[in-house]
Amino acid sequence: MELCGQWAVTDETVRTRPVLRVREGPERLDDHLVVEEPVEIRLEGTALAVVMRTPGHDAELVLGFAITEGIVVGPAEVAVVEELGEGRVNLRLAPGVVVDPGRFQRNLYATSSCGVCGKASIEALRVAGAKPPPGPIVTREVLETLPGRLLAEQETFHSTGGLHAAAAFDPSGALLVVREDVGRHNAVDKLVGALATVSWPLRDLGLMVSGRVSFEIVQKAAVAGISLVCGVSAASSLAVELAEEMGMTVIGFLRDRGFTLYTGPERVTGI
Repeated sequence: MELCGQWAVTDETVRTRPVLRVREGPERLDDHLVVEEPVEIRLEGTALAVVMRTPGHDAELVLGFAITEGIVVGPAEVAVVEELGEGRVNLRLAPGVVVDPGRFQRNLYATSSCGVCGKASIEALRVAGAKPPPGPIVTREVLETLPGRLLAEQETFHSTGGLHAAAAFDPSGALLVVREDVGRHNAVDKLVGALATVSWPLRDLGLMVSGRVSFEIVQKAAVAGISLVCGVSAASSLAVELAEEMGMTVIGFLRDRGFTLYTGPERVTGI
């Protein structure tokens, strides 16, 4: 069956195209697909990495990337994030801040599923920095509301089914910022970039992600100063090991009726 047809662009994050949906019988319809496109991240004009991401909030993505990858220690070291067009974003450092781009250049582009591609070793992944602060104390009841709150904010996910989301929440369970992206790690970087433009350092916030809790998610949270990380799916072994090393709380399989607590029970009450 022919499925050829013109792509239609609804906004920068979603496109539509004809598909054949097969359930009880075949049905032709226009489906919504999340956009995945490359962005080249530059530092003072020197290319550092090409990241596959969903367009939108690119300046936040690059600022968050710079912080969580240890390129800068905080937003004060960044003068401006320049969107150059044609999928290129350049990071300009504040006066007096000197960073060697060669220390951070990746040998491979980072796919939407892998935020650490091209890094040489596990040791290199442990970005230098202090352990995150004590962080929030959250009740079981509040935690169990987070998946529903996050899902309600995932506007583009509802139309495509193809996006990850990351949210920052306070001890009451209020979602302060939500960002979506085709890449788990990109959603976290966009979130950190958005938070960093408002207040730094971060205080007493938790991170909620719509998928699994991987090593890179925990590493980015640790560098950003977030000590409580929750996900609706499983945590990986390396994520749990890093969380233990850094004194963090990791929660997986978070639903409205329970969760799995891997590390850091002191931040959760009512269990």
